[in-house]
Amino acid sequence: MTGRPWISTTAIAAPAVAVWLLLVMLPEARRDPLWALGAVVGASFLGTGIVAWRLHPRNRVGPLMAAVGIAWIPQQLLIGDGTPAPFVVWLGACGLWAGLACHLFLAYPTGRLDGLPSRIVVGVAYAESVVLPGASVAVLTDPPEPLGSVALLVDGVRWQTVVVTGALVVGLSVARWREGSAAQRRAVTPVAAASLIATVAFVADHVAAGWGWGTQPLFVYAMFGAFIAVPLAYLGSLIRRGIDRGRVADLVVRLRGGKQPGDLEGELAAVLHDPTLRVGYWTAGQDRYVDAEGSPVELPPKEDGRVMTRVDRGGARLAVLLHDAALLEQPLLVEAACAAASLALENERLTADLKARLRQLAASRARMLRWGEAERRRIERDLHDGVQQRLLSVAMTLGLAEATAHSGRRDALIGEAKASVLAALDDLRAVSHGIHPPVLTERGLPGAVKELAAVTPVPVECVIGMVEPLPAAVESAAYYIVNEALANVTKHAQAGRAWVRLARSEGRLVVEIGDDGRGGADPARGSGLRGLSHRAEANGGSLRLDSRRGGGTVLRVTMPCE
Repeated sequence: MTGRPWISTTAIAAPAVAVWLLLVMLPEARRDPLWALGAVVGASFLGTGIVAWRLHPRNRVGPLMAAVGIAWIPQQLLIGDGTPAPFVVWLGACGLWAGLACHLFLAYPTGRLDGLPSRIVVGVAYAESVVLPGASVAVLTDPPEPLGSVALLVDGVRWQTVVVTGALVVGLSVARWREGSAAQRRAVTPVAAASLIATVAFVADHVAAGWGWGTQPLFVYAMFGAFIAVPLAYLGSLIRRGIDRGRVADLVVRLRGGKQPGDLEGELAAVLHDPTLRVGYWTAGQDRYVDAEGSPVELPPKEDGRVMTRVDRGGARLAVLLHDAALLEQPLLVEAACAAASLALENERLTADLKARLRQLAASRARMLRWGEAERRRIERDLHDGVQQRLLSVAMTLGLAEATAHSGRRDALIGEAKASVLAALDDLRAVSHGIHPPVLTERGLPGAVKELAAVTPVPVECVIGMVEPLPAAVESAAYYIVNEALANVTKHAQAGRAWVRLARSEGRLVVEIGDDGRGGADPARGSGLRGLSHRAEANGGSLRLDSRRGGGTVLRVTMPCE
């Protein structure tokens, strides 16, 4: 913030406070220090309210503070010497400032009332301030109004209502403090403490008066001091925000020296006073956020009191800050911190993206090793149970034929051995088909995909560009992905039509399988989609699924092919 807004704000606030003090402090302040302190309370609310209103016009805290200061004037005139006008007597007696103060305390620091209980308490406070002033006027006027004991009774009920309302304000303020985060507690602490001290002091003073001890200055000082703490705390928060902007400038200087991964998150947490702040870096290839070490970052639900602030650079998504919702009240500070750290965030995003890819590659390799081991065992089992047993049978048959060379059974045994060899060849073909489909060798990926489309019960449209030549591993992975995806369309999608698109773009094979079915596919609910993702990742690619319920499903796989 530059000095010019502060100058204009001070130019407005200073005369207003000066006029207020002239109105209410002379000549009473010279004779009664306690009365003068009350005038300072009103001046502090009025001046701070004008400053807050000027700096943050959309926040209701400023208007509420100024209104409390203005409503305080009739009370000061009422308790001074002399006979104020009847309207001033009514305003001072009704204590409109108390209703406004309750509203301010429960809406601080956002200016908004959260929840139905707060709205009810504020409504009761305003009603108590406006509906029941008549009794106090009847008691305070000289001579008293002819209501007599009825007025005194209503006045007593009114003070009991004030005590109950104050207790409710204290309870709600303490509840906000207990349920809030560290940042929210720091903001709510002044009003929670002020409401507690003021209510206790008010009750103690009236109890003392009821016992005939009269007004106790100590209790009044405590109540006035608690009230003054609220505008002072708000002014302190404004000063702290100015200091925070200086810390942002210091952050720029520190970041020029370069930071190790993870340091930037700590720096931003310190500048924004949020120890729970976390930074997620966008990885375009994986469509997710990761931390500085490349581990996935889970975005929090909205209801847990944490929010996300997205950081862009040059129109591209860069990162996201996961922070306390209280920081929403300081958008300029958050914006300044993000702007100051944008270059460092970009550098760390590149590092985090690389680490995420390395993690993904390591995980894919581990999965492929497990898959390869499982395939090796399957092939070993198939060979042992099928081909090996048949070849052993052939050897035994040939041995028997050799032993019976001079008998009439030799030709029959040789024929049996030949049949066993042919069966063994069929078994070998079946095993090899599981490793590399013959149709890929015979017709290539485009022809193999068209053959899959032809045998799929759902009508499938094939749009195939110039994709060949392809590495054998990529070709095989693409074939199995299309095969599994079309099988899922047949079994689960309830689709009227489907399509397969193959294209080659910037050194990558793009495979898209879609349908117009019911959608709602969830990779977490089955192993089929996870298996497709693993195949793509094993070849350095990625899989993206778009499956809105009732809106069909589109599966898009990209794999490097050069």
